[in-house]
Amino acid sequence: MQSITHCFLLLLWVVLIPQSMAQSGSNESLSDEETLKHIKLELWPKAYRHGDVALLDRVLHDTFEMIDADGNRSNKQKELDFVKNNDWDPGEFEFRIERLEIYDDKFAVVDGTGEATGYRYKSSNFFIKENNEWKAIASHVSGYQEK
Repeated sequence: MQSITHCFLLLLWVVLIPQSMAQSGSNESLSDEETLKHIKLELWPKAYRHGDVALLDRVLHDTFEMIDADGNRSNKQKELDFVKNNDWDPGEFEFRIERLEIYDDKFAVVDGTGEATGYRYKSSNFFIKENNEWKAIASHVSGYQEK
């Protein structure tokens, strides 16, 4: 009876552990390209939309800097403070990736067009892979147009 119980527990472990890892959002099985798309298209906008400072902290590298459409420079701490103290509701929002290049498996460029209910803009983002994690090190916004 004890061996049947052990076999049953082993079977549960083999079946349930991989499922729970997949449901937890583990990115270990995603390619670098898929991971970068997930960060840019889902995680980064989600952090701003929901005021999720912890999520944005995980997306941005400690050396992150952004230059906005007016040429103003911001760093990681300023972006975290912005998310913490401001609501961002662009209405309908979509970012379309127009370029995704990975260099030497550790540096990436992701750029494209962001389109919200009332405006459109271009954005170039630069990522570095450290400790097997992709983090944004820079962002540049230009071509901001109200619709």
